[in-house]
Amino acid sequence: MCGDTTQPVAQRRYPDGVLRLEIRRNIDAQGFEVVNGLLEAAERADGQRALSDHLWLDLRQGGRKGFAALIGWEDNHDHPVAYAQVSRGNDSWSVDLVVHPHHRYDMAMIGPTMLDAALDIVRGEGGGNVHWWVFEPSVIYFELAEKIGLHPGRELFQMRRPLPLETELVSSLEPGFTRAFEYPADAEAWLAVNNSAFSSHAEQGDWDLDTLSSRISEPWFDAEGFRIHQHDGRIAGFCWTKMHAGGVGEIYVIATHPDFAGRGLGSKLTIAGLDWLAAHGATTGMLYVDTGNEAAVNMYKKLGFAAVHRERSFVGDVR
Repeated sequence: MCGDTTQPVAQRRYPDGVLRLEIRRNIDAQGFEVVNGLLEAAERADGQRALSDHLWLDLRQGGRKGFAALIGWEDNHDHPVAYAQVSRGNDSWSVDLVVHPHHRYDMAMIGPTMLDAALDIVRGEGGGNVHWWVFEPSVIYFELAEKIGLHPGRELFQMRRPLPLETELVSSLEPGFTRAFEYPADAEAWLAVNNSAFSSHAEQGDWDLDTLSSRISEPWFDAEGFRIHQHDGRIAGFCWTKMHAGGVGEIYVIATHPDFAGRGLGSKLTIAGLDWLAAHGATTGMLYVDTGNEAAVNMYKKLGFAAVHRERSFVGDVR
């Protein structure tokens, strides 16, 4: 962890009390434990990790350019009541808000206070496009987004299916259809495929070696579960998987290079990834897909997936 740099605590009043905001540009081990305690409480309540991988890595490695942690405290509580984070990525900003489950009755009051402070940090850094992802947003989140000047953006399905796959699906793959990712030998070629496939994607596009290295240094990374498909010596597509606790295996990132579009590789890569996950203990396959991507949603449904949750982004330009 980087050394901690903490701005003076600011007090912000809302109708039911006073929220003390502690703004940190770096997070040390002690600060991480404080925030992680709140995140774990939220995960137990929601059954879903509160932060995306990008935000989680920024928190753990606290101190990278564009990072800020906002910790909200109330008197008479020995734990933070809320946490907001600002992280810069590519040409946009990610913000997130986590309110302690015991204090969500005050969401309409605490939420605007935390998010206003987060957007003030973005303004202080020159502004830019902001996106905020919310798991299963209720009406209160739409109202909160409107209050801070954000509007509904992309929506994702979380889709799941039981594993293992049916025999006929697995047998549809020719022998040696995929191989394991090799680092660093595959790194540059894989980055080219990823960045071409996600050229308009705010979070997954424009990766570099540092971004890739930060992911493969995570404890969950397994190069064998990072399946690569080659054609005539080129990486044509990939299916990067991730194992979670409880027997859940995720299709973490999947893509084909635009040069190989229309060849049915998406379905085959999904099968290859799910088969690998099942062989390594997964009993449920899981992935995320844009609700508006009808072709992909229908493909996954044909492979036995069903939508179980939604996530919504709220976006806007902050100046």
